[in-house]
Amino acid sequence: MSSLLGLLILIADIYAIIKIAQSSAETLPKILWILGVIFFPVLGLIVWYLAGPGGKN
Repeated sequence: MSSLLGLLILIADIYAIIKIAQSSAETLPKILWILGVIFFPVLGLIVWYLAGPGGKN
């Protein structure tokens, strides 16, 4: 069960990193968001979803 949860988090983090890289934000904020998602996989994903670069329009 925990390996399935880990796989789901990994997939969500990869999705977030791709969306961050494709966003219209400037380079430095993108790098900082990607590092946040990499170093804090669950928390970084939640924070990115709520307040990520490019916003939720």
